Amino acid sequence: MLPSASAISGRRGPQPSLDQQFRVAEHAGVYRQQRIAVAIPAFKTESTILDVIRGLPEYVDHIIVVDDASPDTTWQRLQAFHDARLTTIRHESNQGVGGAMRTAFRGALQIGCDVVVKVDGDGQMEASRIANLLDAIIDGPCDYAKGNRFLHREALAAMPRRRMFGSMALMFLTKMASGYWHIFDPQNGFIACRASVLARLELDRIASDYFFENDMLIHLNILACRVVDVPMPARYGNEVSSMKISRILLTFPLRLFRGYWR
Repeated sequence: MLPSASAISGRRGPQPSLDQQFRVAEHAGVYRQQRIAVAIPAFKTESTILDVIRGLPEYVDHIIVVDDASPDTTWQRLQAFHDARLTTIRHESNQGVGGAMRTAFRGALQIGCDVVVKVDGDGQMEASRIANLLDAIIDGPCDYAKGNRFLHREALAAMPRRRMFGSMALMFLTKMASGYWHIFDPQNGFIACRASVLARLELDRIASDYFFENDMLIHLNILACRVVDVPMPARYGNEVSSMKISRILLTFPLRLFRGYWR
């Protein structure tokens, strides 16, 4: 269920209704006759979120940013920013990246788009690569396209060692739990998904925290969805990650084991 209208904004002035906010765009379908929505989960991204939005390609029809109860000025910066494609939603309490994405996915489905792309609000993802994900979906056969940082030597060299170790350790476990043995970067959050697939998923059952990426693969496999890797570099700047590698390595294996037996 989407947040109340008081938590949703697109521009200054009286708050529009949900139907007005999530209307089907008359100009939709700029990229290969497909209606494209970009979903951005945002938490403590005051220094990066506006640059991320500005960097999105013009062919993106809708931008949905979910501020997951950020304690900084992320929400205020979003409210002062103007883009006709932008809808901003604020959670009254923190629900985690998965919770933010569930809200964004529901909004994208209400819009009536064809493909939803997830872009993080911390500036680590190259917006120019969105087309690579979209082409994998449109050209098919593919339901869910996922970035893979491990096919670029430059990206591996730039990746923090602790992050690379954690990703490699979880890669094998996620392969086993999800059944997608050809996926090499399960933690990568740069993804695109057909809206028709999102409509079939039980979104409330998908993990609300950083296990979201892995859990999505498990749920997609249950529906026999086609998933592909898309080679993609990653950028690591001065961002501060909320994802603690040690905590993930302690908790994710058990959750992946449970997912295997679904």
